[in-house]
Amino acid sequence: MCRTEDAKTALTRLFSRHSDTDATGGCQNGRSPWTARMAGHENRWRPFRDHVAPTGPPAYRGAMFPLRDENPTELIPFVTFLLILANVAVWLFVQGAGSGQLFIESLCQYGAIPGAVTGAIPAGTSIELGPGAACRVFGPAARSVLTSMFMHGGWMHLIGNMWFLWVFGNNIEDSMGHVRYLVFYLLTGGLASAAHIALDPGSAIPTVGASGAISGIMGAYMVLYPKVRVQTLLIIIIYIRVIPLPAWVLLVYWFFLQVVGGSVAGGGGGGGVAFWAHVGGFAAGVALVKLFEKRKLVTAKRAGHVLSRDEMGRWDPW
Repeated sequence: MCRTEDAKTALTRLFSRHSDTDATGGCQNGRSPWTARMAGHENRWRPFRDHVAPTGPPAYRGAMFPLRDENPTELIPFVTFLLILANVAVWLFVQGAGSGQLFIESLCQYGAIPGAVTGAIPAGTSIELGPGAACRVFGPAARSVLTSMFMHGGWMHLIGNMWFLWVFGNNIEDSMGHVRYLVFYLLTGGLASAAHIALDPGSAIPTVGASGAISGIMGAYMVLYPKVRVQTLLIIIIYIRVIPLPAWVLLVYWFFLQVVGGSVAGGGGGGGVAFWAHVGGFAAGVALVKLFEKRKLVTAKRAGHVLSRDEMGRWDPW
């Protein structure tokens, strides 16, 4: 998940003065200084960072990026398709593809603001994200725990999240059935947000991103298919190679980076990354996956057994 904590600093570098908010407390309507000057700066202002791909701390010069797994599926993962489609649609039509006033308004209306959820920030309080970018807290704030899962902070944030969802999500959907998978996705995403809010309950920084829920999917994958090989792009300075790795190696590595990042950054996270939301989502996935899995199918897949038509007929895909 992304936090907009460095938005104010980034915007201050671009703009020299503030604009007023309108009487209703939302972002200013019309042609504010921020809106007028944004047209030439869409690609320069990026207060978010992609944090789903397993990149390390700032000083780290290497990365491991999953390309695909060697784990065939039995079901068409249409819930995963729909989740990807929903995230892309929200990014394009609700968030204005990351530019203009629509983007700022989406952060204010649908991003999860910990202080608003806990009540530490009363409704009507004005939150300044930067010069010409401000909003007021509106209720019900609890809904933002759900809506924030479909929001993103940039193109790379969206692409990284959706790639990880595709690589790991289709097999988890296959192992749970469509409805159980959807419930699991939303539940672990909500618990990821709860972990972040619990550690930074008074924060006024909006949090957005699907990575809390995707972290839950990754935790489930590690429990169900730890030995499945994942074709991984390994980058160490100038050394670049695609190698097969057991899923547990990649996922434990990713989880370790989240814990280290969260420990260094403190309770709320740092550098625009809500590390503890990732940790909370992953832990929730590990803890809850056994309640949602279709045990017979998972056992068959682990053994490399392809289910017969008769066996598939007795297996409820929902």
